[in-house]
Amino acid sequence: MTTSLWRGTTNPTGCPMLVEDIQTDIAIVGGGIAGVSLAWRLVQAGRSVVLLEANALGVGDTGNSTGNLYATVSSGLRAIRQKWGDDVVRQVAQSRGEAVDWIEEHVHRLGIDCAFRRCPLVRYPASADARDGIEAEFEASLAAGLAIRREGVLPPGLPHAHGDALVLEQQAQFHPLAYVLALARHAADNGCRIFERSPVVEIDRSQQLLRTERGSVKAQHIVLATHSPSGFHLMQAGMVPHREYGLAAPLNGDSFPAGIFYAEGSERLSVRGLDTTQGNYLVCVGQTAKTGQHDAAAAMARLEESARLRLGIRQIAFRWSAQNFPSPDGLPYIGKDAFGCYVATGFATDGLTYGTLAAAIIADRILGADNRWSELYRATRLTAVKSAKGTAEEVVSMGKALIQDYLTRRQHEQLQSLAPGSAAIAELEGERVAAYRDPAGRLFAVSPVCTHMKCIVHWNAVEASWDCPCHGSRFAPDGSVLSGPALAPLTIKLVPDQESGT
Repeated sequence: MTTSLWRGTTNPTGCPMLVEDIQTDIAIVGGGIAGVSLAWRLVQAGRSVVLLEANALGVGDTGNSTGNLYATVSSGLRAIRQKWGDDVVRQVAQSRGEAVDWIEEHVHRLGIDCAFRRCPLVRYPASADARDGIEAEFEASLAAGLAIRREGVLPPGLPHAHGDALVLEQQAQFHPLAYVLALARHAADNGCRIFERSPVVEIDRSQQLLRTERGSVKAQHIVLATHSPSGFHLMQAGMVPHREYGLAAPLNGDSFPAGIFYAEGSERLSVRGLDTTQGNYLVCVGQTAKTGQHDAAAAMARLEESARLRLGIRQIAFRWSAQNFPSPDGLPYIGKDAFGCYVATGFATDGLTYGTLAAAIIADRILGADNRWSELYRATRLTAVKSAKGTAEEVVSMGKALIQDYLTRRQHEQLQSLAPGSAAIAELEGERVAAYRDPAGRLFAVSPVCTHMKCIVHWNAVEASWDCPCHGSRFAPDGSVLSGPALAPLTIKLVPDQESGT
């Protein structure tokens, strides 16, 4: 298992588990930045709010993010400009800039200690073949109305750039988990009821009812702020889930130059510093890879090697990964879906800013106020031409996973020979199982069939989880749901005390 820098430098909140039946105005599923920001906005407007988090507040993708905030997007605005044109790329930059400003305002107004600072975003070519992309990004940023400039020299400590860098001033960084936990405390102090360790196991849309293992919430409005919305939703058909790997290295008292540094080229690398009372750190985040369709241990090893070679890192204090869901047309889905729930998804690797923006849009919709960005990010939009490439990629990706897993046998591991700390798709009494033997030697075996859309799960050796390559559901070795869209656990085939005779 892994722990992010953000989780390693904050204390848990200890909110209770839901063990009762509740009625409320708004029920929010998901305790990341989107859900908590929305809860704060709604209780400020006098609404009764219940927030359900399956694990602990912020420990999902918010607590495994980069902690960077910007008006642009991490992959660059050029792709959005190519699909949508100059007017939309300006709207994207303006709406995201407003979200960053909102975070800054509330950090100061509420006195949140989360290391917030304004800083430049620097994007540079790490190889000669990235120069054309950097030039296209410069033009897209100008079209978006951003005050971007070229710079010939990078700050000390960064790798050599193969051409001019692009500098965008007045972007921001913070400690995302410290921020979300503080905002959640303020929301709770203002009447929001927050429950942790309360995963939703059923969504009854006809009754506007959420059921957990030990309680339920009936609400006028249901908001699924879970990155990929729980259950079945039409937009999931076009979103290919990806994982991104990160690490943090101690800086032995020195501070890294303030800024967000993106290396573009054959191997993407995002770098930033963080100064804490426990010490100063350098944060490195690598390329994304399709969930369940890559070797997680190899991906982490590549990031570590890149950090050592390009930044001189010798010691690694924290390792982690996060999941993201890019939309096929390049814009997130925010608002009410075709089934009547509010959703916020398709953020790609830009969830901290988009999650904050989603909270503003959904809050206005619920409160009956106009929001000038709601139509741009409408959850039920149909953009067949703009989505064609992304949707085709999802279809091909899902098809490959199904063919590979249902028509071939990926592994022929015998349960008896499965080493401690390893996992495999194995045979048990003539049936395929997803088997894992923990470091203590206990054997777990569950069905390998994802309960969401029946794809076959793959083992993630970095996070010790079974990950679905089709829509990104993740399960613990015992089959319990770590993250959706799946609601039901994997069926247990063997528990540790049944191992004798296998």
